[in-house]
Amino acid sequence: MDDNILLNLEHVDITRDENLILRDTCLELRAGEFVYIIGKVGSGKSTLLKSLYCEMPIAGGYCSLLGYDLCKMKRRDIPYLRRKLGIVFQDFQLLTDRTVEKNLEFVLKATGWKGKNTIRERIENVLYQVGMQNKGYKMPHALSGGEQQRIVIARALLNDPKLILADEPTGNLDPETSGQIVQLLHEICQKGTAVMMTTHNYTLVHNFPARIVKCENETLSDITTETGKIN
Repeated sequence: MDDNILLNLEHVDITRDENLILRDTCLELRAGEFVYIIGKVGSGKSTLLKSLYCEMPIAGGYCSLLGYDLCKMKRRDIPYLRRKLGIVFQDFQLLTDRTVEKNLEFVLKATGWKGKNTIRERIENVLYQVGMQNKGYKMPHALSGGEQQRIVIARALLNDPKLILADEPTGNLDPETSGQIVQLLHEICQKGTAVMMTTHNYTLVHNFPARIVKCENETLSDITTETGKIN
C-alpha cells in the first residue's frame, strides 16, 4: 500500500450496542491531509473516531490505520497504535489535580519517555507550538476553555503523531475561540500532521476550508467542492 495513505477503510461496518451506526463505509486519508467529518448529532461521527482509536470494535470490512489492521488488532497492540495518534476530546480530559506541565509529563512517562531534560524540552516544545509556553505552571481550572483545549492539542502532539483525531474540539467553546482552535489545527496540518476533525459547526468549515466528508443515513460521502466548501 502507498506509504502516504494513513487510513484506508473498505466497506467497513461499525456497530454500537448491536445497532448499526455506519455501513459499507469507504474512506482514504493521506499524509498531511485535513478532513472534516460533518453531520448531525448522533449521525456516527464520534463513533467513527472511537473505532479508529479502538474504543469501539469494527464489525466488518477492512480497516488499515498507520500500518495496523484494526479488524485484527490484539488488545496488547492498542497502546502502540495510540502512541502514533494524537487525540483531542471535546471535554478536554485533563487531570485536574496537577499542573499543565505535570499533565504532559504524565503522558510522556506513560509512553516510555526517559530523562528529566528530554521530557522538559519536549513539554516546552509542544507548549510553544500551541502558544501556551507561559502557562505550564497553571492548574487546568485556572485556564479558559480555549486555553485548556490548546493544552489538549499540545498533549496530542507529544509523541509527534502522523494523525490527530479531533472529536468536536470546539463543542464547548465560543465562536471566536472556536475559530482560533481550528486555525491552530490547520497550522499543525500544514507542518505535515494529518487531521481528522468531527464537527456540526458549518461556519467553521466555511471559514477554514478543507476536504469534507458527510456522515448521514449510516454512510459516509465525500462532498468537497473545488473551493473546499459545502455544496
